[in-house]
Amino acid sequence: MRRNLWVVIALALLISSAARLAVAGAVFLGPGRGLTGNDTGGIIVYQPNLEPDVYREMAANWCARWNRLSHVTSVHREYGDYISFVCMDRPGVIH
Repeated sequence: MRRNLWVVIALALLISSAARLAVAGAVFLGPGRGLTGNDTGGIIVYQPNLEPDVYREMAANWCARWNRLSHVTSVHREYGDYISFVCMDRPGVIH
C-alpha cells in the first residue's frame, strides 16, 4: 500500500516537471520576443525605443557564442517587424 503511494507521488512529480520543461522550452522555439537564431544568424524583433547600435551589439553577442562575426542584413523600422543578421567565419564569407 505504501509502495503504491510512493509510485503515485513519483509519477505525479515526474509529470509536473515534464510539463514545466515543455512550457519553458516553448519560450525558445520560433520567433519570439527578443532574439531568435542559431549559429548561422537570426532575427531580432524591432523595438522603436532601442537605439540602432543596440541591434548590432545584440547580433555580435549572439554570434560570439560560436566565435563568429555578425553582419546585419535587413532592417525594417516598423513596429512588430524584424531585423535580420548573419554570422560569418570571416568577413565576406557567409555560411
